[in-house]
Amino acid sequence: MSRFIDELKRTHRCGDLRTADIGKEVILFGWVAHRRDFGGCVFIDLRDREGITQVVFDAGYDAGSVKRAPALEGSSEPYSTPDQLAASLKLAETVRREWVIGVRGVVVHRGEQNVNPKLATGEIEVRVAEAVAFNRADNPPFSIEDDIRTDEEIRLQHRYLDLRRAPLQRALRMRHEVNRTTRNYLSDQGCLELETPFLVKYTPGGARNFLVPSRISAGKFYALAESPQLYKQLFMVAGFDRYFQIVKCFRDEDLRIDRQPEFTQIDVELSFVNQDDVFRLIEGLVFAVFKAALGKDLTELYPSGRFPQMPFSESMARFGNDKPDLRFGIEHTDLTDLIIEHGGGGVPFWVEIAEKYRSGKLRRDVPAEIVKGLVIPASANLSRLQTEELERGLRDVKGFRGLARAKLAEDGSWTQSPLSKSITPELRQKLNEALGAKPGDILCFQFGKTDVVHTVMAKLRVDVAKKIGLIPEYGHGDQWRFLWVTNPPLFEYDEDTGRWAAAHHAFTRPIDEHVPLLESDPARVECYRYDLVLNGFEIGGGSIRLHDPDVQARVFKTLGIDERDARDKFGFLLDALRSGAPPHGGIALGMDRLSMLLSSAPTLRDVIPFPKTNQGTDQMTGAPVAVDAAQLAELRVKTVVDEPRPVTGGAVSAAGAASTGGAGSAGA
Repeated sequence: MSRFIDELKRTHRCGDLRTADIGKEVILFGWVAHRRDFGGCVFIDLRDREGITQVVFDAGYDAGSVKRAPALEGSSEPYSTPDQLAASLKLAETVRREWVIGVRGVVVHRGEQNVNPKLATGEIEVRVAEAVAFNRADNPPFSIEDDIRTDEEIRLQHRYLDLRRAPLQRALRMRHEVNRTTRNYLSDQGCLELETPFLVKYTPGGARNFLVPSRISAGKFYALAESPQLYKQLFMVAGFDRYFQIVKCFRDEDLRIDRQPEFTQIDVELSFVNQDDVFRLIEGLVFAVFKAALGKDLTELYPSGRFPQMPFSESMARFGNDKPDLRFGIEHTDLTDLIIEHGGGGVPFWVEIAEKYRSGKLRRDVPAEIVKGLVIPASANLSRLQTEELERGLRDVKGFRGLARAKLAEDGSWTQSPLSKSITPELRQKLNEALGAKPGDILCFQFGKTDVVHTVMAKLRVDVAKKIGLIPEYGHGDQWRFLWVTNPPLFEYDEDTGRWAAAHHAFTRPIDEHVPLLESDPARVECYRYDLVLNGFEIGGGSIRLHDPDVQARVFKTLGIDERDARDKFGFLLDALRSGAPPHGGIALGMDRLSMLLSSAPTLRDVIPFPKTNQGTDQMTGAPVAVDAAQLAELRVKTVVDEPRPVTGGAVSAAGAASTGGAGSAGA
């Protein structure tokens, strides 16, 4: 390697140099991105994490007067010698793509006709006096370019090469900025960065955990923590009243575009706070992160420094989910009351729903079945084929039974729909008015179980927006629409078990006015739970915790957890609550998901250095792998690969505390 690195230290990175550096001697290290040989003159694009600089090897070049590099200032050594130039050119004729090289040379102007406006360094080049090859490289399996069509499996198999591409380099730099800004901001707000265990107690029920066998305690297992939930609450009991941690969490769940089996969250817990105190702290953090990562001042969108808030019930009614994308309209309308009032208006399925409510089989205050409508504006100019395509996109929703559609004519009648044959004119007119429909609009209806209707209509709303160009397929431009969704139900009814379950986790504080309903009407109990939503993605979630042990016992009772079970699973927490627990609450932000949105990346895999595939495998290392029999014997573990396995409800760690939040989300 001659004297490079030992004597000649790097002076600049490959994206640093500008016209102000002309005449300076510089030393650059990097990878060969492209090479062009013109016979006696070789041009190389040298790349590192900061960008690309064109370096030129020309044996006949005379540098003239040069401002020497710091390592050579005051040296009697000439800038270059004929032997050095010849050796450098010989090296340049040998190197190939992705070789690692170092060069010493002088910065010169390219000449107006050769300026490359696509590069930040496009006005200059470095004329090389001396060069070294640090290492050769095999021919890469794909081009290291910004836009490539190489199969993702191949790129993941060679992730160390994929990470050299500029989009991934930018994404990881963005992630670093989020990390750095978060630590600085929360530290400045008086929060202490404290660590919690990864190996935690396993308890059955809830989200599925990764299990780790104990060699020392044969036949027993740890769970990998799905969240620091209970431990951060214990910090509050211990008197550490402002905590944060950027922490790795684990959930053994089915994967998708915004989930990974291991994910990172920004975890925060505060004592002596209410919901609004948590909001203010996190809003300040988000403002700081956007400024640092994107140079975006969110006060342009939110002059008050606050994000809007919306009750969970309103979000479900208007958008069908608890993470609405506010970049566009196309809201849902609940038509159930109209359907009941008109006895279903002659439409068979609607008649059936109306009868259930009229007979008292269903309660309107906690509706199990509903009818909702959505309007696709005539201005969208969708063909019948396109609307059928939208319907096909809904078939993956479990319980979907088809989409009822109609096109509104000038006279108020419906066309292109079997509904027009059975619906009464009176109900049709009322529905047109309720939906605010205009001639040419396409009316879409969904009816049935409430959760299915919400899921279908929420997906349809987003699919329509993408189809007619209201939002891009992915990416966000300069549209950033935040929303706090607040006060969801504390419980949800599990029809399979016939029991109430915690909608998130069992340690969320009920709204004070709803505490009397814990035993008598759990369906109506709302809680101090909140999610931070950005452009249709949940980027954070948290709650005010239950610090009253008596109310906690009542919540457990509603969940069917008797005192013995509660002590077995969460005895340490219950003891802590009786040891002087302050009022407290917190939140966790999904680092991966936030980075994905800031980077306008299509998937989480694009912002995680070494991600897993949708099958949970590591294409590069081959993990997971089989373990040899001796290792298993030492752990007292036996594998049963071909035998059918019993279906279980999964596992939840004590740290996760019966959380049902999705991986990659901020389940706190």
